[in-house]
Amino acid sequence: MTADGSEPTTQSEHADSDEDDDVRVWLVERTYGDDELNIVILVYATEDGRQYHRRERALTSFTGPKRETKAGLLVPSESLGTVDDPDTQARYAEEASRMAARHEPDDNV
Repeated sequence: MTADGSEPTTQSEHADSDEDDDVRVWLVERTYGDDELNIVILVYATEDGRQYHRRERALTSFTGPKRETKAGLLVPSESLGTVDDPDTQARYAEEASRMAARHEPDDNV
């Protein structure tokens, strides 16, 4: 969910807009929400670890081809947050670089 409460656009939904503002991010973290809502939190980050994109999905939405988890995404630059913690930034950079080296963006992970 974005800051304004709307769902983030997918790569295909965003294809008609100005792709110059799109940024490649890679899956760096998959965690479960702390509450009882069965939410899975997906965090994608840039290869330098300085920016991230977060998505929340219901655990039940992981079935079927429409809800595959991609190794990489193109997201609008305005959908990115800044990673301020140096340790988190280093961890995200390491994981994003590893994912980029091992996977194509459209690979399911």
